[in-house]
Amino acid sequence: MDQTPTVVVAGGAGYIGSHMVRMLRDNGLRPVVVDNLATGHREAVGTEVLKVGDIGDAAFMGAVLREFQPRCVMHFAASSLVGESMAKPGKYWRNNVVQTLNLLDTMLEHGVRQFIFSSTAATYGNPVEVPIPEGHPTRPINPYGHSKLAVEYALQDYSQAHGLRSISLRYFNAAGAHPDASIGEHHEPETHLIPLVLQVASGRREFISRYGSNHATPDGSCLRDYIHVQDLCAAHLAALRALEAGAATTVYNLGNGKGHSVNEVIEVARKVTGHPIPLRDDPPRAGDPPALVADAARARAELGWTPQYEDLDTIVAHAWQWERKLHQAAGTA
Repeated sequence: MDQTPTVVVAGGAGYIGSHMVRMLRDNGLRPVVVDNLATGHREAVGTEVLKVGDIGDAAFMGAVLREFQPRCVMHFAASSLVGESMAKPGKYWRNNVVQTLNLLDTMLEHGVRQFIFSSTAATYGNPVEVPIPEGHPTRPINPYGHSKLAVEYALQDYSQAHGLRSISLRYFNAAGAHPDASIGEHHEPETHLIPLVLQVASGRREFISRYGSNHATPDGSCLRDYIHVQDLCAAHLAALRALEAGAATTVYNLGNGKGHSVNEVIEVARKVTGHPIPLRDDPPRAGDPPALVADAARARAELGWTPQYEDLDTIVAHAWQWERKLHQAAGTA
C-alpha cells in the first residue's frame, strides 16, 4: 500500500482547494479530493483522486476515510456569497454548519483528529480597528460570517471534548491564479473584484462598478487586503506541519497587511492588461466596511509563513494570464 501521507481536501475542485491539491502533491503528500461539484470543476482536479459526494454524508465520508486513512482533513467546501447568505440563510447554516458538524463526527468515528478550516474575515463584521488582529471582537453582520464563526466555536468544543485539533484560517481577499496559469478563479456567478475587472479588460463585461466613492478612505473607494491564492495555500501547508508537530487548536488571520483600494486595483489592471476598463459609479452596498486589512503577524511568527506574492501587480498579472487562457477559445482576450 502507498505509504505517502494522505490529506483529504474537501472542496478540492474549487478555486482555493484546487491550488491546495497541487501544492500538497508538489510537497510530497497525497491529496484525495472530496467535492460534490456543485460549484467546483472536475477538470481542476487533474489526475488526482476525486470522490464525488457531500461531506455531511456519513456513509460516503466514512468510506473515504476508511479507504485512505488521512492524516488530516482540509475543509474548503462551503457556500461563500455574502449577498446570497442574506437572502438564503438556511442554505448557509445547512451547508456551512450542519454539513461540517456531520463531517467532524465522521472524522471522530474513524480516528482522524487533525482539521484545517477555511474561515473568513467576515467573522469580524465592521472593524473597530485596522489592521484587524485575531483578538478583534467577532461580530458578523451576515449569515455567511455567522456560519463560519459558529464552526470556529464548534471546533474549540470538539478540541476540548474529543482531542480533535484544528487550525482555522481567516482569509481576507483571496486573489490571483497559479503562476503557470493552469488553474485559477472560475466562479459562476463571479463576485470578486479582480476577476470582474479583468473580465472587463477581456471584453466579457462592459464596465466595472465602483460601489461608493466617498468612503472614509484615502481615495474614497473601499480598501481590501488581497492575498495571493498560492500564499493562502502555503499557510495551509504550514498549518498542517504545525498540527503534525502537536499544535493546539487556534485561529490565524491570512492577509498581506496592506490595503488596496478599488481605484488602485482598477489602475493596476489597466497597466497590466493595456485595456482602458470603463468604470461606473454605483451606490455603496449595505454592510460594506470601508476598510478590511489583516494583521497577520501571528501566522508569520508562529507558522513561519512568509507570503511570496505580496505585490498587487503580480497578483493581477497572474489572474490576467488565467483570464486570457480561460477564454482564449472565445477570442475575447
